[in-house]
Amino acid sequence: MPDPVSDSAPFADIRRLVATMPGPDEAAVAAVAARDATLTKPAGSLGRLETLVAWLAAWQGKPAPSLDRPLVCVFAGSHGVAAQGVSAYPAAVNRQMLDTFAAGGGAINQICAAYGLGFKVFDLALDVPTGDITREPAMTEKACVATMAFGMEAVAAGTDGLAIGEMGIGNTTVAAALYAALYGGEPRSWVGRGTGVDDAGHARKVAAVEAALARHAGHLGDPLEALARLGGREVAAMAGAILAARLQRVPVVIDGYVATAAAAVLHALDPAALDHCVAGHLSAEGAHGAVLERLGLVPLLSLGMRLGEGTGAALALGLVKAALACHRDMATFAQAGVSGATPPGGPA
Repeated sequence: MPDPVSDSAPFADIRRLVATMPGPDEAAVAAVAARDATLTKPAGSLGRLETLVAWLAAWQGKPAPSLDRPLVCVFAGSHGVAAQGVSAYPAAVNRQMLDTFAAGGGAINQICAAYGLGFKVFDLALDVPTGDITREPAMTEKACVATMAFGMEAVAAGTDGLAIGEMGIGNTTVAAALYAALYGGEPRSWVGRGTGVDDAGHARKVAAVEAALARHAGHLGDPLEALARLGGREVAAMAGAILAARLQRVPVVIDGYVATAAAAVLHALDPAALDHCVAGHLSAEGAHGAVLERLGLVPLLSLGMRLGEGTGAALALGLVKAALACHRDMATFAQAGVSGATPPGGPA
């Protein structure tokens, strides 16, 4: 009997989309630099806040970038590998947390409200776990592509900034398995404490990752096939959302360890696939810092967070809003009647 993950080859469409990704708008970047030079501050004095505005302009393709309709998308999935005891919490928490988000009671709800960010949660067949990756593929290729397409559709028309996050008991285990497949090394080095497992739970996570890699050995050379076999629906949907955002010229802020796994799959397909993305924060989970280094992403924040839910990305998106407000609303030297900097070489 053929392996169910290989019953079709629909990933060609995803590869074609990756091949058509637009590049940055250099004219928009130049326009931002020109305005920045007129603002009432020494050149470069706002540090990375200045480069964030240039990044927005480059990927929105607008000399006057905007964040009028920023959106935080949280994708929720259920994992068969949770049955291996890899989490400190039962799988029933998935549905309970979605109910909490709907009632406005999650941490992510408060952060989005504080920064004026739109917020949407997507239930990815939460009551139907993916396959247990220690025994079978998480998804067929067809199911994986369909879930990526769902994530692509989540990027609503008019969105001008996107933060992505996730929720799913067991998903730090599948993220660790994906990183091990993509980057090699000892599986243990990719496995963190997730929701706070004890030593026995951590040992079960390591064993699950090792078993998954052994089960799918020989089928993990292609990043998309690795995603189908080892990932989760939320990881596939986030990968789709990141790709759709690039095609629609929407800059993306990536959340923590699990969200970065979705980004890592795209990066493995094309190292330029994440040029429109920034890392929202450095998670306290697992080897997140090592992954970000491989992806060439420097996190905006480092607050010791490991909650998920898009919380780190939402906080970072609030920071980007502040950067844009400075660029857009600060007075120029001429408006404020302030003498500008002396040009190189001294007064004429």
